[in-house]
Amino acid sequence: MTRLLEAGGGEAACLTEGAALLRRLVATDDWLPATCAEAGPRYRQYLLHCDPLERFSLVSFVWGPGQRTPIHDHLVWGLVGQLRGSELSTEYRLGPAGTPPQPGLRERLQPGEVAAVGQATYDIHAVENATPEVSISIHCYGGNIGAVRRHSFDPVTGAAQEFVSGYANTSLPNIWEGCPAA
Repeated sequence: MTRLLEAGGGEAACLTEGAALLRRLVATDDWLPATCAEAGPRYRQYLLHCDPLERFSLVSFVWGPGQRTPIHDHLVWGLVGQLRGSELSTEYRLGPAGTPPQPGLRERLQPGEVAAVGQATYDIHAVENATPEVSISIHCYGGNIGAVRRHSFDPVTGAAQEFVSGYANTSLPNIWEGCPAA
């Protein structure tokens, strides 16, 4: 992703060429540290990598059975790659003030598949675990998603509320455990 961005790739390139990179990453399920795969009382978002210039971040989302997000936006481009389990994503469109967001496209993601979100595609959705087991997806966003001021939307009135998601982990894991310390 760093090379893609340094070559001047914009959102469209990140969504197409980045999707191929993410598809290769989620094709195997033997690399994610256990500390970034732990389910909790609500879904968890673990930071795996953040570009030093915050041009992109890579996170794991861990979903326990029955867990789901509120209806929310991203305000940056994003890619979602399914690593384990299965997830359902339901697109929403906002209507006039005081009216409920209207559901649209509903996608089911299976292991190895990649989907895109963003203002050029669809940016407002809700996601839920589609299995009775833990489900894990790997997301790449066009910014430090844990620090982006975004919005959740009331399912009855459509009213927006600002939030910053943050991360479940307190330190960045060393995914290159075989490398000697400097």
